[in-house]
Amino acid sequence: EVRLAESGGGPVQSGGSLRLSCSASGYSYRSWFTLAWFRQSPGKEREGVAAIDADSRTIYADSVKGRFTISRDNAKDLLFLQMNGLKAEDTAKYSCAAGAYCYSLRSSEYDYWGQGTQVTVSS
Repeated sequence: EVRLAESGGGPVQSGGSLRLSCSASGYSYRSWFTLAWFRQSPGKEREGVAAIDADSRTIYADSVKGRFTISRDNAKDLLFLQMNGLKAEDTAKYSCAAGAYCYSLRSSEYDYWGQGTQVTVSS
């Protein structure tokens, strides 16, 4: 069992910042899992935003490069997403995901998912 719980979402004005957090727990969770953030808005497919492996190598979607930063605290089993320069098109439900032996932004490679936290950017 792996439990992922996101927090930190909410309303923000265009150009503003938010920091999302995801707490990982459960018997089956391992600190070496790759962790990632995905987002989905109504009528759109789920999109990979950023991923980070156990060695802190990172991948970003082109749409967020230079604005978002993914990080992790392995000692506390926490995942973060610092989002700066937010745009209206960043509005979505953001979910964290964990997977073993993966390093990508393909949702099919992740085994565990959180419920998500809503981010709404107003222009």
